[in-house]
Amino acid sequence: MDHLSSLDRKSEKKTDNWMQMEFPARSENESLARVAVASFMTPLDPTLEEMADVKTAVSEAVTNAIIHGYDGEGEGIIYIRCRFEGDLLEIEIEDKGKGIEDIKRAMEPLFTTKPEMDRSGMGFAFMEAFTDHLEVTSHPGMGTLVAMKKKLGTYAWIEEI
Repeated sequence: MDHLSSLDRKSEKKTDNWMQMEFPARSENESLARVAVASFMTPLDPTLEEMADVKTAVSEAVTNAIIHGYDGEGEGIIYIRCRFEGDLLEIEIEDKGKGIEDIKRAMEPLFTTKPEMDRSGMGFAFMEAFTDHLEVTSHPGMGTLVAMKKKLGTYAWIEEI
């Protein structure tokens, strides 16, 4: 029997694709975002670890938009755009909320502007840890764009002999 590696199987299935969605900035929609992005990336045949990484990063970005961009008040819209080209998954999560005054400071682990809400200040650190590239663009009063990239297929299968 001919054994194809995981990468070979994926290359037979790959097509470039994209999607976008928007939803109200309410905490109950965080799970919607996770599931939508996870479903979108399934044609790339991700490992369970890759799927968990992306879902965690998306969850953190959406939660940040809800709590910090819109002050957790349920007002506003969150926009998600995803695309893949080959094995590269790109995700953008955007809000049109209050924006970030000091991005460098906001990205420091344990920094939070909402300590009264028991926020850990680890959102950006998790996004950075679970993706291959993270870029944050923000303008006070205009919102924030979180762009993440994750190359899939980096966890090689070990075939039994």
